[in-house]
Amino acid sequence: MKTTSGFNSRNKEPTWQCVQNCGACCKLEKGPNFPSAEEIFDDPSDIELFNSLVGSDGWCIHFDKSTRKCSIYADRPYFCRVEPDIFEILYGIETKKFNKEACSCCIDTIKAVYGSTSKELENFNAAIWSST
Repeated sequence: MKTTSGFNSRNKEPTWQCVQNCGACCKLEKGPNFPSAEEIFDDPSDIELFNSLVGSDGWCIHFDKSTRKCSIYADRPYFCRVEPDIFEILYGIETKKFNKEACSCCIDTIKAVYGSTSKELENFNAAIWSST
């Protein structure tokens, strides 16, 4: 989206941020349109840790679906953190492209988990565009 105001024009891009009461990223088994742990991680111990977090319903065993909160948030594994350096390590995404790519990943994930007309997607879009 481009905004223009006189001679001051700038590209307006979303700014990634986590939103409360979502947890879409905690749905670890999202289906065939998303990469598997083996496709994401090079280190076998990361694959093992990731797979150990997947509950029988596909959600992370540390995600409380009633409160939509992570019970180990402060101590969650590095790959559960949406941060520029993590995106570069796991996906090869440069820091300057982090906001755009992180927002796109979250939008795809929220759509897959909750649907394209969900309140979660509406809340996420409002959050990422309001901070710019």
